[in-house]
Amino acid sequence: MDLLHCKLFRDIAQTGSMSRGADLNEISQSAASQHVQELEKQLNVELFNRSRRPLQLTEAGCLYNEFCRDVLRRRDELDISLGQLNQAVVGTVRVAAIYSVGLTEMTRLEEEFAARFPRASLEVEYLRPERVYESIRAGRSDIGLVSYPHSAKDIAVLPWRQEEMAVAAAPAHPIAGLGCVRPEDLEGVDFIAFDAELPIRREVDRFLKDRGVGVEVAMQFDSIPMIKEALLLGNCVSILPARMLQAEIEQGRLCAIPLAPPGLVRPLGIIRLKKKHLSRAMQAFLELLQESSLPAALQPG
Repeated sequence: MDLLHCKLFRDIAQTGSMSRGADLNEISQSAASQHVQELEKQLNVELFNRSRRPLQLTEAGCLYNEFCRDVLRRRDELDISLGQLNQAVVGTVRVAAIYSVGLTEMTRLEEEFAARFPRASLEVEYLRPERVYESIRAGRSDIGLVSYPHSAKDIAVLPWRQEEMAVAAAPAHPIAGLGCVRPEDLEGVDFIAFDAELPIRREVDRFLKDRGVGVEVAMQFDSIPMIKEALLLGNCVSILPARMLQAEIEQGRLCAIPLAPPGLVRPLGIIRLKKKHLSRAMQAFLELLQESSLPAALQPG
């Protein structure tokens, strides 16, 4: 066993895919599969349930995966300690992010982080908001990215950015022809909402209620990508962070119509354990996040 094999197994387990795990380690799928088979022979256990897709760990597989994660974490701690001797930025920063932070944006941040600090890396996991807090508290993640962040006795919050909210609709929807949308323009429209337990749903509901507006909730989802896909059907509208609509606007698939008056925003924040020591890699990533906090301009839909 070596560190490369530990990383390979962890990546296969995390992605639920033999091929994706192999790609992350720059080896062939057959080589990855052969390694897992040899490992199962050595340990005399099955590590994956191969009848399920994505691949699922067996009980023994969960134990071995935790072992691999612990080995890699200890190696990161060693790299950090050695790096601090010469002030180098080294090690892995484990990030838990809500889905709506955006895969494209996180990919860009990962690339920029790798370019600046070749000996450091990011390990990003996308979770529901409550799971981000759980991951931080359990020590599985170093930094969390959430909307409507809240501090606690053990959780520190660093404001990240304020995202302007806009009305989202397909180009053929009547709302899309407006230069701006007053709250009363939404009275009685078919509306795609977030799931009721999410903070963003409560804020949008409060915004509409305060202005005496009632909408017809036709569908509700727990993520922005799912809402955007439903909006493409053309029958409904929603209220989403304008920043999350830029790709669809450029492709002509959706429109973002500003609210009048403006002022409805979605705050994003960075959370971490108050007592957790900040490594140089974590500090460097926090600085990069602050650089990326400038608001994106709302392009006309």
